[in-house]
Amino acid sequence: MMQFVPHSTPKETGWVEVIAGCMFSGKTEELIRRLRRARIAKQSVKIFKPKIDNRYSKKEIVSHSEQSLPSIVVETPGEILENSKDAHVIGIDEAQFFSNDLVDVVNQLADSGKRVIIAGLDQDYTGKPFEPIPQLLSIAEYITKTLAICVVCGNPADRTQRTIHSSDRVLVGATDSYEARCRKCHYIPE
Repeated sequence: MMQFVPHSTPKETGWVEVIAGCMFSGKTEELIRRLRRARIAKQSVKIFKPKIDNRYSKKEIVSHSEQSLPSIVVETPGEILENSKDAHVIGIDEAQFFSNDLVDVVNQLADSGKRVIIAGLDQDYTGKPFEPIPQLLSIAEYITKTLAICVVCGNPADRTQRTIHSSDRVLVGATDSYEARCRKCHYIPE
């Protein structure tokens, strides 16, 4: 005779969502859309941005299409962990500006039952993977790759073309310093 053994109810679980792509592909716009929907669902939301990113606002995440949400400005991933205790949903913009410590912080948040939504560049201006995004992609349950439009030929673009001279890997800028390009039209500046 078989005996029915009820299984236990699953514990609340968290997860990681990564929105990655080149500049001007709508990453922050998609992040804002998801965070607004979480608020409509009456979930507690906390939003973080790196201190280095002050292009459009010092205290808000802002898309190139001028959508915005208030955020908490932090210098380190540890500050995200410290300020997320009472939130159900955590939004992190411009994740490429954080150290690889962000991966451990994101795992801790998801392990504690939180939904973590991250947006960031997956490649630097030379087309190389931009840490910590590749590591975050490997731990994410959900991945969205956004594409822009190549300003040269109109094809789908997944590269960020630097248009000013600088060999610094991190150079905060917008249309004054970067363009979206496809694989064919992208080149590494000398």
